[in-house]
Amino acid sequence: MDRDSFRPGPLAEVTRGEDGWDLVFVRDLRHPPERVWAALTEPDQLARWAPFLASRDLGTTGDATLSTVDGDRTVDQPATVRRAERPTLLEYTWGDGLLRWELARSGDGTRLTLRQRVGDPGLAPMVAAGWHLCLDVADHLLAGDPVGPIRGAEAKEFGWAELRDAYAERLDRQRP
Repeated sequence: MDRDSFRPGPLAEVTRGEDGWDLVFVRDLRHPPERVWAALTEPDQLARWAPFLASRDLGTTGDATLSTVDGDRTVDQPATVRRAERPTLLEYTWGDGLLRWELARSGDGTRLTLRQRVGDPGLAPMVAAGWHLCLDVADHLLAGDPVGPIRGAEAKEFGWAELRDAYAERLDRQRP
């Protein structure tokens, strides 16, 4: 795909989680769990779609460094992989946050559920918009049609603000 013609796909399912999760983001991918697992854990694949670079393979428990990328600027943050159950569950800290990736086979593809603690629930729509774009890029990468990572301020050029607003509306409707 020509990067200039890249457009975000349809909105994912989002909810405000229970048990301390600020965001639950559910997305169906057309690739099997083993391939999605590789994209979530292998540093060379993460570098092509994720908002960070990983210092090591995230498929095993232990400490790591995740370096957030924004243009030419990178910021290192400590991370600890707490659970790595190939190819169904990956849980790690990232700075002050906690992410839990659950992968379930769905036909020929994967139902991916991301649960994330972001500290400030008001940030959930922004986080959802960022993951939406990243996972669109990952889906293209896994399909053999890479578009290159879209992260940091560059995401604004690819519909991030519209996604943020749409996710904010969906999440606000869920408030009691």
